[in-house]
Amino acid sequence: MNSVSFRRDLAVTDEYDVLVVGGGSAGCMAAIQAGRSGARTVLIEKNGILGGTTVVSAVNFPGLFHAWGKQVIKGIGWEVLEEAARRGGAVMPDFDTPYENHRHWEHQILVNKFVYSAILDEFCVKAGVTLRFHEMPADAYLEDDRVHLVVAGKSGLSILRAKTVIDATGDANMAGLMGYERERGEHLQPGTLIYEIGGYRLEDVDQERLAELYNMELAAGRILHTDHLPGAVPFMKELRSRGGNCMHITNIDGADSVSRSTAELKGRASLMRIYEFLRKVPGCEGVQVNFVANECGIRETWRVVGEQRVTLSEYTSGYHWPDAVCHSFYPIDIHRHGDNTTDIRPLRPGVFPTIPMGALIPRGSDRLLVAGRCISGDTEASSAYRVQATCMATGQAAGAAAALAAAQGISVRQVNLDDTLELLGHQGAILPGSLQ
Repeated sequence: MNSVSFRRDLAVTDEYDVLVVGGGSAGCMAAIQAGRSGARTVLIEKNGILGGTTVVSAVNFPGLFHAWGKQVIKGIGWEVLEEAARRGGAVMPDFDTPYENHRHWEHQILVNKFVYSAILDEFCVKAGVTLRFHEMPADAYLEDDRVHLVVAGKSGLSILRAKTVIDATGDANMAGLMGYERERGEHLQPGTLIYEIGGYRLEDVDQERLAELYNMELAAGRILHTDHLPGAVPFMKELRSRGGNCMHITNIDGADSVSRSTAELKGRASLMRIYEFLRKVPGCEGVQVNFVANECGIRETWRVVGEQRVTLSEYTSGYHWPDAVCHSFYPIDIHRHGDNTTDIRPLRPGVFPTIPMGALIPRGSDRLLVAGRCISGDTEASSAYRVQATCMATGQAAGAAAALAAAQGISVRQVNLDDTLELLGHQGAILPGSLQ
């Protein structure tokens, strides 16, 4: 059965003003903003829980919301985090104290994954957002000036119809289905499977024997140099921190189900090597894996080719785009594909990067917006704007623009910027230019 024939066999089951694909940092804020703006909104999510990478990949330390002593990103994402903190589900650092020696992670916010996801549920429901878990896009097409999305769920295929759609998949999957141009780097950044280990006392670890065994196991191919962070004594950083964001899973892709499956298999194989190696080390015989994320964290796949494109020079210079909709702040943070090192280039003091609305619009699009890490930009700039705080801000901007386009019956390229900024301001967003 070809694509056209199976479409004819399917009936449209529901109609919406705004349809959001992907329930992560970008998608949740997009849906909440659209719902609060009066749009009939639906959010589809492949997992059974909201939060995306923050929850299912355990990257539960979103940032950065502050730069150079000022808050640069606020809005719905910040509202969610403040609510999580109020309920004991987030630890806010002292933002009045500048982080030292470019240790940007000191201003990230540690969240409890369950509390955070439960609050996202509540915010979506209160905003009138329809949540559809365990569904993924299978096909998409334009007909009668509406986007028809074929979704695959537990009961089979169905069609949802919407005036505007937001691609918050992280991989520009919707843009690909709809035929819009995408790009990717020559070498994709490695992924990471976050874990936590226990069952040992650090003071009992024989570091000399650890180094000897490591060299033996590395030479035998039973451990890989990408299984651990660089250090004078391999695995000591991991043992001190009880695991965490320590491994690099190289030569992987995560843009489609087949390549993503390979990434998951390689991630778990890496953790199994770590586990079996450490149990041979004197003092670590009782090591156990106490926690492992449900999914491998993917840093980079496809990005759309947009009406505007954020480049390294524009990001690092703090260029103020004429159609800027939010700020972004993070160092250039490229995890090298061939080893376990990271190229971190902090921004110059006083630089406040901005993100243009044009980067959220695939070139030539009338009904589709993108949000999150798959917005339009080059590899270096995207290594900074891919983090959760910026994803939240671009998601909220996309939600506002999508709601306006749906209400006015116009192309997403025709939405008035001032109208979008007004909606964002009503929901607490910090508007570009207000920091100067």
